[in-house]
Amino acid sequence: QLVESGGGLVQAGGSLRLSCVASGSIFSINVMGWYRQAPGKQRELVARISRDGSTNYADSVKGRFAISRDNAKNTVYLQMNSLKPEDTGTYYCNVVDWIPRDYWGQGTQVTVSS
Repeated sequence: QLVESGGGLVQAGGSLRLSCVASGSIFSINVMGWYRQAPGKQRELVARISRDGSTNYADSVKGRFAISRDNAKNTVYLQMNSLKPEDTGTYYCNVVDWIPRDYWGQGTQVTVSS
């Protein structure tokens, strides 16, 4: 129900843009966001955006990452700039509807080489 794309291998200082499309079977989307999980670590919030456009970011990505969404396309984006090796991990798209119910993508790998 969530299809992610845009991960890959990039050198430190580079950029990547992640996309996540929510299928039509998910109705009344409220919050859309991105989480990441590095090997041996817990999954953590990277950024999220409400339907009205309000955003939250992890302190570690503020000023480098930008989250946006297109409500007409049920799509959320994560623009990642000035990437660091510590940004390496599996990035998961998350969608919460108004019930609320959580939906998760399958994850996309982001690897930042030093």
